[in-house]
Amino acid sequence: MIAGQLVELPGTIAAIRAALDEDRARAFDAEIPHVPVADLPIALARWALSTTDADREDAELFDRLARGEGVRE
Repeated sequence: MIAGQLVELPGTIAAIRAALDEDRARAFDAEIPHVPVADLPIALARWALSTTDADREDAELFDRLARGEGVRE
């Protein structure tokens, strides 16, 4: 759930790469072949989430918490 909406993440390496802009696809191509196998699921999840607004939503939450505000439902 991101911004109250169910979000379907890209589910393959190719789909993740296709969802990235050109600069980020180059960074993905440079990183992924060198990720240890044990770390590959988390790296792919991080890249898949980067195709959404999840990072922005998290940053806004942390900013609110840092200001002492509560979590909104």
